[in-house]
Amino acid sequence: MKRYGKLLSILAVTAVVSSALVGCGSKSTSQNQQTSDKKDGKANVAVVLKAVNSDYWKTVQAGAMDAGKELGVDVKVLGPNDETDIAGQTSLMEDQIVKKVSVLVVAPSQPSAALATFDKADQASIPVVLIDTDAKWDKKKSFVGTGNLAGGKLGGKYLAEKVGKGSEVVIIRGALGDATHDERVNGAKEELEAAGVKIVEIQPANSDRNKAMSVMENLLQTHPNVKGVFCSNDEMALGAERALKQSNKTGVAVVGFDGSADALKSIKAGELTASVAQSPYNIGKLGVETAVKIAKGEKVENRVDTGTKVISKENVDAAQAELDKILKK
Repeated sequence: MKRYGKLLSILAVTAVVSSALVGCGSKSTSQNQQTSDKKDGKANVAVVLKAVNSDYWKTVQAGAMDAGKELGVDVKVLGPNDETDIAGQTSLMEDQIVKKVSVLVVAPSQPSAALATFDKADQASIPVVLIDTDAKWDKKKSFVGTGNLAGGKLGGKYLAEKVGKGSEVVIIRGALGDATHDERVNGAKEELEAAGVKIVEIQPANSDRNKAMSVMENLLQTHPNVKGVFCSNDEMALGAERALKQSNKTGVAVVGFDGSADALKSIKAGELTASVAQSPYNIGKLGVETAVKIAKGEKVENRVDTGTKVISKENVDAAQAELDKILKK
């Protein structure tokens, strides 16, 4: 019996030691698995746009999604239905911060109003990349977009050449306080005034086609001799062109900004005169590519300029073919 009892004691101790060793082994395996999961996890990039319901923003979205596919990262593109919905955009950004995305890519509708949200992202250790519209925020990792002032100058110079010195023109712009539209209008004003063109009025239409149509109708009542219109995006340019057509007002040059699909169709049809084309596809694509580099700890440029060019009847076919290729991917 003593020998039997001693044997039981040895077995009990062996079981305890084995259990302890297995426990240690399990803990180590779990830690290794967690490290492996974290190391192999995809970057999660949230792209928050000013809106999602226009050709321009849809093209930005296409570029962002293509970059995500090529780089093997998860990309979610979000935005309110209206560029003036500042609160809606803020809510979308804050939701992505709560979800702890890897990088937040934002086209801020009103940069000054977005600063507090950017600070929240920084406090949550989420890097922020700005696209399309820059903001005076020192902690941004990069700005990817158009040189809007330079683009405005390009459009203003083109319009001045079309209407000639001494002609009257009007400017229809996006929402007041939107830095993108401020820069485009300021650039156009500089070139128009330098060419001796008279800017008789500047009115906002909040980047909305129907509102721009109404604004243009009212401007024609006040300024019947207007010879040109500069609009700080294509949606408003198309609305202005519709108002001119319905008022049987011919010989008025209309220049938009964005190079959207609808604008190109209108130029090809001999309606819209021209559009200062950005590369919205590249803004989305390079924005996500920049975000992924940041997520990997790589160095990025402070500013990535995606460039501008004027699209008119002379080069619209080539521009349309390029856009078709992008949107059919």
